[in-house]
Amino acid sequence: MSDELRVWIESDSDIVTARHEGRTLAASLGFSAAELAFIATAISELARNIVLYATRGEIRISLIHSGRQRGIQVVASDEGPGIRDVRKALNGGYSTSGGLGLGLPGVRRLMDETEVSSVEGKGTTIKARKWKL
Repeated sequence: MSDELRVWIESDSDIVTARHEGRTLAASLGFSAAELAFIATAISELARNIVLYATRGEIRISLIHSGRQRGIQVVASDEGPGIRDVRKALNGGYSTSGGLGLGLPGVRRLMDETEVSSVEGKGTTIKARKWKL
């Protein structure tokens, strides 16, 4: 099994594929059932944002190591409109699509580390990591 998976995201079926592939890779590290659900949900949220806001993009899922610590990293990237106010988007209740604005705050709660880089008109890259404790 490769240490990195790439899933091109353009449709709802791609979201399901990314979720499944991420869950499978995370299971190889021995994450608990609850942690696998958290990771799969975070991947779904990130991929759904790509479909909703950017039309297409990519999810990269990889095994990561830091010293003796092992984990999984999910990187969602697109060349969409970008996020106007990243701080607001991460705090919840902020949505430009009429949704509840729970996607990015949910990812932040479900994963151990989250980094967002976004440039209006150029796209967004979100890195989320979950460490195996």
